[in-house]
Amino acid sequence: MKAIRSQRAFIPFILLVVLTASLCVSIPAGAASTLTMGDAIDKAGRQRMLTQRMVKAYVMTGMDLTMDAHAELGAAAELFDSQLAQLTEFAATPEESAQLSKISKLWGVFRPAVEAPPSVDLAGKLNELAEHLLKESHQFVLMLEKRSGTVAGKLVNISGRQRMLSQRIAKTYLLETWGVDAPNLDDQYAQAVDEFSAALSTLQEANINTSEIDAGLTDVEKNWNIFGISNFSKKYNARVPWLVVRSMEKILGQMNTITGLYAKLG
Repeated sequence: MKAIRSQRAFIPFILLVVLTASLCVSIPAGAASTLTMGDAIDKAGRQRMLTQRMVKAYVMTGMDLTMDAHAELGAAAELFDSQLAQLTEFAATPEESAQLSKISKLWGVFRPAVEAPPSVDLAGKLNELAEHLLKESHQFVLMLEKRSGTVAGKLVNISGRQRMLSQRIAKTYLLETWGVDAPNLDDQYAQAVDEFSAALSTLQEANINTSEIDAGLTDVEKNWNIFGISNFSKKYNARVPWLVVRSMEKILGQMNTITGLYAKLG
């Protein structure tokens, strides 16, 4: 058992270190005033991803898949909180401020729930809360995209949403594996896979792509195709959950880099 836990923990630990470094950057005082619109859409889009990532880490902790899942959850919660403060300062209209107030209230309910000891009986309700937080966070991204009025702003949104879908795929797979009683998990999983594929094609066809973005998207496509070929079954075994998580963590890191490149164009 100890050897198995060591094997489980090694790869996730490396992934956690890399992704924490890329996602959880330090935020100096007054940083919101220096945000470009591209940066703001990038951060607002990352909030969507974090709603899914936190539930995923909650389930991983409950399933005892790794010793690092709790740390991943904590880092994601801190990042969501700090970015929410930045975006609140960045808001420029009463509608944007009202939307962020709505998000803040939902966050006040969601955070203590996701940081509580994991329970398979409560995971379904937690996922519902995450869905509400995701919906409202997405609405704020659309507000910023509308304010930007640029092709680059739209692509930052689409690319950033791919990060969310990577975590949604992993989260939904783990919820099913854990035996959580929640409706439509199969449909959520299939829809997320379809949406990721469609959005990847949209990004690849964008005429403002730089050579660096094109190369990054080619690498994502390779990893995405490998994931598809694997054709993971829903039946639990000791290896499959980690294969799904590992695949989606790699794609998350790649899409985070690409979203940052799009943000620089905006």
